[in-house]
Amino acid sequence: MDVPNDIFTEPENVDPDTLANLGPLRHFAGIWEGKRGVDVNPKADGPETRNYYERVEMQPIDPQANGPQLFYGLRYHLHINTPEEDITFHDQVGYWLYEPATRLILQTLAIPRGQIAIAAGHAAPDARKLSVRAERGQTEYGICSTAFLEAAFRTDSYQLDVEFHADGSWSYVSDTMLMVHGRDAPFRHRDHNRLVKVAEADLNPWAKIVRDGKAKAIA
Repeated sequence: MDVPNDIFTEPENVDPDTLANLGPLRHFAGIWEGKRGVDVNPKADGPETRNYYERVEMQPIDPQANGPQLFYGLRYHLHINTPEEDITFHDQVGYWLYEPATRLILQTLAIPRGQIAIAAGHAAPDARKLSVRAERGQTEYGICSTAFLEAAFRTDSYQLDVEFHADGSWSYVSDTMLMVHGRDAPFRHRDHNRLVKVAEADLNPWAKIVRDGKAKAIA
């Protein structure tokens, strides 16, 4: 990327309204549930297909600056269960970030099994579809795993394709390419689901302070 001569000065007059500056990520804001998830994962005897349901909360954060670079974003927590288990099948936290100046989209993710990643893509503000991708070995948009996962279930790439639907719901297909220890060919670990909104997002922290301050002043 082209690095400006001034890498320290942050943008002036930044709009604090995150929800108004999220580009296509505005469709994510809120709390969502999906009950039609399908997961295909590797097992000793071959691929296993499991149904799952999930709940994801996406709340706006205040604008974030790296010098002249400005992001608007959502903080998310994803929680997945299967009908036959009481414990969490998959837990994930991170951020969705949008840079209006370049239309860059980032998804950061962390799972409590010793793995993190940053996936990137680009999309127009009015896009109804978006895609982000991370690859092992990349220093910008890559994947980092524990020693065990690297040796036993090495993640070579991760891609998430999202579509926003006219009824307000959204769906995704997640493809993670794995090299499983003892296998010759890579395994495509795929998840897909469709989610509907069950609650609206709140304001981002600074906007909430401004709102509450005005309410107190009126009272």
